Amino acid sequence: MKFDLKVNGTLHTVDVTGDMPVLWILRDILHLTGTKYGCGVAQCGACTVHVDGQPVRSCLLTVQSAAGRDITTIEAINQTEAGARVQQAWLDEEVIQCGYCQSGQIMTATALLQKTPHPSDAEIDDAMAGNICRCGTYVRIRKAIHKAASHDV
Repeated sequence: MKFDLKVNGTLHTVDVTGDMPVLWILRDILHLTGTKYGCGVAQCGACTVHVDGQPVRSCLLTVQSAAGRDITTIEAINQTEAGARVQQAWLDEEVIQCGYCQSGQIMTATALLQKTPHPSDAEIDDAMAGNICRCGTYVRIRKAIHKAASHDV
């Protein structure tokens, strides 16, 4: 079947089965490889994208469910003010170690700041709880989110 997906502001028509996860469309068909495969069961957060502004795990989001909605990936998150601040804060605070989880972390942090411009530690911890960082950069992640929230980037 053919489905229309609006990804990073561009309309794409894909011919796939309706139950195909958006993650594989992004990576294998559209060649947007910034969104990572982590666990495949929506538990690690590596595959997080924004769908209509909300963070969603793309490994379980079917193309049928995503058709007609606005999808934003890590490749375009810097086009939003919050996304640009978060990415700069990530660099300033040297959050990244191996980097594998970071696109999902940045997508989740950006969604948090768009909803809660000045989050507390508890709000950050709650929003970021579903994103696993095997390198354990959680303290730097929280510091970077506070920095992005303060507009000090």
